[in-house]
Amino acid sequence: MSFTEPCDTAVDRPLDGMNSAEFDAVFTEVMPRLRRRLLTLTGNPHDADDLLQDTYMRLSRRARGRTLASQRHPYAYASATALNLLRDSWQRPSRRETATERLPEPGWDGGVERCEARCAALALLALLSPKEAAAVILVDLEGLSHDAAGEWLGAHRGTVQRNRMRGLAKMRAALADARPC
Repeated sequence: MSFTEPCDTAVDRPLDGMNSAEFDAVFTEVMPRLRRRLLTLTGNPHDADDLLQDTYMRLSRRARGRTLASQRHPYAYASATALNLLRDSWQRPSRRETATERLPEPGWDGGVERCEARCAALALLALLSPKEAAAVILVDLEGLSHDAAGEWLGAHRGTVQRNRMRGLAKMRAALADARPC
């Protein structure tokens, strides 16, 4: 910061008790000068803009809550806040965003997708005969072999295989009919 920079006379007034529109006006007047300073400190326009936004968020919460102390020079206060945020990001690098080659894992949807999949599977199984549904459930969902499924159902291995194949064919046909072209 150079001491030869002109003083922000339009914004040299107390911020205490301001409403949100007044605070935004004051911060908007301070912003270009503050951004130049942050750009000099960070060396990256993206980091400077992120830091400027973080500074706005921190100051606006205090000003709109009417707890921001009376400031004679809002630029100095905003600059000090920005420097504190920058120092904090250096001390705690875990708070900084980092670019990676890997996409983030999908978020949890509260079990909605699982419930929808279960309902769709039950609707497809309802289209099958009881023998076909039993064969599909035991072999494909439970992971039993055709022989083990035959023992459970009291049927021959080939019968279980045939019922399973018929059931899967009916399910595929129902899915093909349901797909929009």
